[in-house]
Amino acid sequence: MKNIYISIMVALIGWACQSKPEPGDNPYNNPAAEGFNAAESDPAAIELADSIMVALGGRKNWDATRFISWNFFGARDLVWDKKDGRVRIESHRDSTTYLLNLNTMEGRVQVKGQELTQADSLAKMLDRAKKIWINDSYWLVMPFKLKDSGVTLKYLGSDTLVNKQRYNVLQLTFENVGATPQNKYHLFVDVHDKLIRYWSYYSDASNDSANWTRPWDNYKKYGNILLSADRSDEGGPKNVKVDEALSDDLFTKFK
Repeated sequence: MKNIYISIMVALIGWACQSKPEPGDNPYNNPAAEGFNAAESDPAAIELADSIMVALGGRKNWDATRFISWNFFGARDLVWDKKDGRVRIESHRDSTTYLLNLNTMEGRVQVKGQELTQADSLAKMLDRAKKIWINDSYWLVMPFKLKDSGVTLKYLGSDTLVNKQRYNVLQLTFENVGATPQNKYHLFVDVHDKLIRYWSYYSDASNDSANWTRPWDNYKKYGNILLSADRSDEGGPKNVKVDEALSDDLFTKFK
């Protein structure tokens, strides 16, 4: 009996060791960026943000996503090298192409076929390019950035919209981050699948009434993550693609 008991215990210990998941395999492993305001964020809001990340494919798949391309409101085409922090922006309305390294703020700018070479003008245009990227990328990948630096999350309970469905409401406010830190967003999260379905924009966090509420719908799988594009209100990102490899020339050459 003693030998049988020992054998059973060894088997159980072995099973426990084999079944213990690695930290990177935990779908809720979603560490916050340095500077995320965890102290003033609700635990319920943080939990909801982590659930959203899981519903979108998980942090591991998001981190592994390399190249994302999209068109913004028909005005601009963007290609983002998420790993190396490079972006290409082609602005059709003013015939301007930006090639920017977001980490170093170095890059090139071409306006109507002519490359800018004057240092001050180039620096101003590269700063403009970063602001464009901040805005345009937020319209596409905001759900993956809920625990970014400078963000405070609040859970506002549940509420209904015009479609009479009930949603969990997540509030985002910002401090010393982005181009418009005074903004506020309310996200309406499906209580079942944990996907954001609508978002409300407040130009000032002190405002009680939203400037607008728009759908965040038509999710599709791109690579190993879900993204919302070609939305039902005809606004926001279109022609979305996720690639594992792209030519380096996209981020270094105008043509």
